[in-house]
Amino acid sequence: MLARLRTFTLLGIDAVPVEVEVDVSPGAIPKTVLVGLPEAAVRESQHRVERAIANSGFIRPQDKIVINLAPADLPKNAASLDLAITLGILAGSGQLADDRLSQYAVVGELALDGSTRPTKGALSMAIAAASLEGLRGILVPEANAAEAAVVDTVEVIPVSSLSQAAAFLAGQLDIEPTPPRLDQWFQQFAKYEVDFSDVRGQEMAKRAVVIAAAGKHNLLMIGPPGSGKTMLAKRMPTILPDLSAAESIETTRIYSVVGKLEPGQPLLATRPYRSPHHTISEPGLVGGGSPPGPGEISLAHNGCLFLDELPEFNRRTLEVLRQPLEDGHVTISRALGTSTFPADFIFLAALNPCPCGYRNDPRRECHCSVPQIERYMQKISGPLIDRVDIHIEVPAVPFKDLSDGPPGTSSATMRESVVAARRVQQARFAGTRTRQNGQMSHRQVREHCKLNAEGMNLMKAAMSELGLSARAHDKILRVARTIADLDGSAAIQPGNVSEAINYRMLDRQLWT
Repeated sequence: MLARLRTFTLLGIDAVPVEVEVDVSPGAIPKTVLVGLPEAAVRESQHRVERAIANSGFIRPQDKIVINLAPADLPKNAASLDLAITLGILAGSGQLADDRLSQYAVVGELALDGSTRPTKGALSMAIAAASLEGLRGILVPEANAAEAAVVDTVEVIPVSSLSQAAAFLAGQLDIEPTPPRLDQWFQQFAKYEVDFSDVRGQEMAKRAVVIAAAGKHNLLMIGPPGSGKTMLAKRMPTILPDLSAAESIETTRIYSVVGKLEPGQPLLATRPYRSPHHTISEPGLVGGGSPPGPGEISLAHNGCLFLDELPEFNRRTLEVLRQPLEDGHVTISRALGTSTFPADFIFLAALNPCPCGYRNDPRRECHCSVPQIERYMQKISGPLIDRVDIHIEVPAVPFKDLSDGPPGTSSATMRESVVAARRVQQARFAGTRTRQNGQMSHRQVREHCKLNAEGMNLMKAAMSELGLSARAHDKILRVARTIADLDGSAAIQPGNVSEAINYRMLDRQLWT
C-alpha cells in the first residue's frame, strides 16, 4: 500500500517542500530502504522510527518498506522528517486512516518513546506551508507551536506524540490550532535591560551614535581602554525604532534555523545585537558550511554587529565584510548550490589608538613607537575603513563626570530624535527601495544632498586635504543629510557638512 505525506527540509533559511512516499509491500525478509539523498541525520531516523512505532502501541510492519523523499536530487538533512516518515509507514501498513493526510503537512523529530522533540526552522516551514495550495495546516511539535503560529494564514496543530498525531490525522481527535499572539509577545519581550542613561559623560559620542542610528550609518570608535566604547555599542539597539512585525519575522526565521531562539520566546521583539570574539573564522562571520548556514552578520540582521578590538581580528576575516556592508545581504556559493542570507545591519567597531591603548591619553604615558602604531593600524584595510561612515574619538571620562555628574541622556530621549529623523526619511524615499540616508544610491545622493557655495567649498577642501575617495565623499554627504534631518532642516547647511567631515577621523594623518 502506498502513502504520501508532505513535509519540509531546510535549505539555508528557507524551507523546501518534500513529499514523503512510503510503499509497504510483502517481502520474504523485513527490510527498510530509504532513498532520495538522505543525509546522516535522516538515515539514522530508521532506528528512532522503529522504536517510536513499537513504544507507541503500533506494530512495525514485517514487510519490505521503501521510503522515497522527493525531489530526489535535493539533500535532506533534518531530523524533522521523523514524524512524516513514521506516519507514512503507519498509513502504508493500514494502521492509520488517511482522512486528513492530504490536508496537513507534518514536521517533527521523534524520541524513542514516541514523543515529539522541537525542530529547527519551524517558522520557515510554516511560511512555506502557507504558500502551498491545498494545505490546510501543519502539524508541529508542541514546543514549536507558538513559533510557527506567528504565520496566521495556516492552521498550526501542536502535537506532543506520535499517537496524538496519528489520532488527529485519522479524524479520531480534534486539536485546536495554536492562535497567534503577536501583540502579547511584543508587549512581553520588547524590553531592553540596558539604557544610555548608564553612560556618564561622552555626550559628544552619544551625538554620533544618534546620527548613526538615525541614518543607519556604520560607526567606528577610537579610544583608550575603559572609555565606554563597548557600553555605547551595547546600547545602540535601545534607540533604534521598534521592530516591525515583518522585520521581526524575518530576523526570527534566522534565529530559528540555527536554533538560537530562547526557550519560551517564539518571536524576537528587540533589535539583535551580536558581538563575536576576535578569533571568529570567516564562515562563522559571514556564513558557510555544507550546506551553507547563516553567520554572525545574518544573526545581526535588522540590528547591530559590534566588532571590539578591531585590529585583533584576522585581516582576511574582516575583508569578507566588504560586500555585505554595501549590499545588505551575503551570497554563499558551494558545489551543491548557492544560498543568499540577509545581512542588513549597522556595523559598529571599536579599537584602541595604539597597541598599548593610551596614545593621547593625558593620564597615562604611551610607549608605542610610530612604526608600532602604523603596523597596528595597517591591520585594518583602507577599503574597509572607507565603508564606515562615522569615525569618532571616545576619550577617557574625567572622575568628576563619573562621581558627581548628572545621569547621562536616556535612551528614550535619544530615540525620539532618531524616530523623528527616520520619519522624515520615510517620506523622502516613499516609493523606492531605500529606507534610510545611509542606503542612498549615488543618484539619490546627488538628488537629496545638494550643497550651497559654502558647503561646496568645505567639501572641496576636505577632498583635497584628506585625500578622500569618491565613496568617502558620498558618505560625508549622507551623514550631513542625516544631521540636517535631526536638526529639522530641509537643506544641508554648511555646519552640517563641517560636522560630517569631522567624523572622518581615520582619514587624517593622526598617527605620525
